Amino acid sequence: MMAIPTNTTDRDDFQLGAFFPYKVRVFGTAVSAAVSSVYRERYGLSVSEWRTMAILGRNQALSASEIVERSSMDKVNVSRAVQSLRKKELLRRDIDGEDRRKSVLRLTAEGLRIFYDVIPLVRDVEAALTANLSEEEQTLLMTLMEKVQHNAEALVGELGANTQDNEPN
Repeated sequence: MMAIPTNTTDRDDFQLGAFFPYKVRVFGTAVSAAVSSVYRERYGLSVSEWRTMAILGRNQALSASEIVERSSMDKVNVSRAVQSLRKKELLRRDIDGEDRRKSVLRLTAEGLRIFYDVIPLVRDVEAALTANLSEEEQTLLMTLMEKVQHNAEALVGELGANTQDNEPN
């Protein structure tokens, strides 16, 4: 069953450029491009590779599924990043000491060196991105982003529940 639209007053006046979800996408793309240029140009890393390294750099040893859980990436992107990082010898796969059936991923010494080298560079980009915002504005921005994210997650859960409720058993 399809949801019935309730906000029909401005159908004819719809402008994609002013549509909040579109503006968020454009915002995210611009921010991501600014940050990713640092590690892409210096080390040839993709966004997924950097995120994988950032998660492993803080957590030392995790399975691929744990990386998926801690990131905004899906299994396919994590798998590709892991393969590429292994090929570049920045990441290694070991057998878990406690559960021999499980493999864990760790950054190599070179992977850790790059990880620690990139951190101050991306922090500099982060500072440049928010340079014209006061501390209060930065805090407000983060708070608002978290609220909107929470709303989006609740909507996805709600829409998913409605879809499941309407499916035949």
